[in-house]
Amino acid sequence: MDRSIDYGNLMHRAMRSLIQNVLNDVAANGLPGEHHFFITFDTMHPDVEIADWLSDRYPGEMTVVMQHWFDNLNVTDEGFAVTLNFGDSPEPLYIPYDSIKTFVDPSVEFGLRFESQDDDEDDLEDTDLDLPDDVDLLPVTQASSADRATDSDAPKTKADVVSLDSFRKT
Repeated sequence: MDRSIDYGNLMHRAMRSLIQNVLNDVAANGLPGEHHFFITFDTMHPDVEIADWLSDRYPGEMTVVMQHWFDNLNVTDEGFAVTLNFGDSPEPLYIPYDSIKTFVDPSVEFGLRFESQDDDEDDLEDTDLDLPDDVDLLPVTQASSADRATDSDAPKTKADVVSLDSFRKT
């Protein structure tokens, strides 16, 4: 039997759909409370649209923050367009969901990491996202119960990140 269920790709699509739903809500209603996003994407993806000076400065990947100031958020089935402020210079961006490497909302310690089959599973420690000190990216499959706060009132210090490669058939 040659047919099998590709759980890895199904999970990727589901998680990208989650990002789309979150961004649709933000486009309609704004960011609630303290929510904000760190979105890392592949600047070399063929459908990414960013200013030349940004692609020159970030030739492999770039992390953007959607928090206090963003404008023109337009969410589609393939990706989203947004205008962000870079040193008092508004720049329009188009980021396809397929180019997203990480999506983190540190206000609620939520994060997703999309890995291609070419990525090394051990390179999580090398990810340079300039996140706040209290947010670490950890694949859920590697996070122990000691890494999570046990008291619901205790401050949490780790963000759980779903690593989809553990579900992918190699």
